[in-house]
Amino acid sequence: MTIDRRTMIGLAATGMAGVAFGQTPPPLTGGALPAGLPQPTETIDLWPKGAPGAPAAGLTETVNERSTDPQLTDRAVFGISRPRMAVFRPSRPNGAAVLITPGGGYRWVVVDKEGYELGRWLSARGYTVFVLFYRLPGEGWAAGPNVVLQDCQRAMRLIRHRAAAYAIDPERVAAMGFSAGGHACADLAARFATPVYDAVDQADSLSARPFVAAPIYPVISMSAPIAHAGSREKLVGTTAPASKEAAHSPHLNIPANAPPHFILHAEDDDVVPVENALILRAALRAKNIPVETHLFTHGGHGFGLRKTIGKPVEAWPDLFTAWAHSQGL
Repeated sequence: MTIDRRTMIGLAATGMAGVAFGQTPPPLTGGALPAGLPQPTETIDLWPKGAPGAPAAGLTETVNERSTDPQLTDRAVFGISRPRMAVFRPSRPNGAAVLITPGGGYRWVVVDKEGYELGRWLSARGYTVFVLFYRLPGEGWAAGPNVVLQDCQRAMRLIRHRAAAYAIDPERVAAMGFSAGGHACADLAARFATPVYDAVDQADSLSARPFVAAPIYPVISMSAPIAHAGSREKLVGTTAPASKEAAHSPHLNIPANAPPHFILHAEDDDVVPVENALILRAALRAKNIPVETHLFTHGGHGFGLRKTIGKPVEAWPDLFTAWAHSQGL
């Protein structure tokens, strides 16, 4: 299905683009939020009858504010039992969408730095953005390490299923993720066709393959010595056999039809070693998958947008959009 410019204009004019499907609000905090930082109000719940394989003990969704600056939020959420996407609609849709999986070491999902800030930036440039608050693998879900992939696959399919309501081309849906969310992004790009849940509706007949994938300072390997210890512990456990580590290391599961990749990392990342990006790049090249890789001398880990100011790595969002345009996104 392809939506041309005339169709997009028509959808917007008839109000279809204003349809809201969400049921659960975005993660909330009790305090006041800084002025001038628009917060999303529209969400899409992933699972109409509840997420599969819920833990016996109920979860309480909790949002921690980690910022000490009253003008800057840095929220992290855990205990997510109703996974959902927060939607950022552009004023002038360009027909493409981006699914964002923020990081958090699989301990939590960060809200602002790798979620809402990118949502605002990309939507200002015409992209319809869906920030995914995915379930966490260490919180007792039956799917264990596949619980994040369940949510990522379902999110991609829902975006495509509802493409007309957002004036987007269902083919042009990208995935972007950061740190552990970069692992989620890369895992989706590698295992988009792997069955990890039973279909619940017509949306699940659609492909979960991203049009392009952008793992940013990603966790990739689940094996020592380059695995991020915290993500590995939460995803596969500290005593996982080699077979389980391999099953959840995206570079070892690249299919021949994987999407083109945009990979970004800082050489001085002291949290997730840059070798994670390099092994993913090598695996993609071995399968002749197009890949663009940018390595920066300085940047550290978790820079998102806010920590790039005044550094060469500040150019990364423009590098991504230029590459995305070259791929037809």
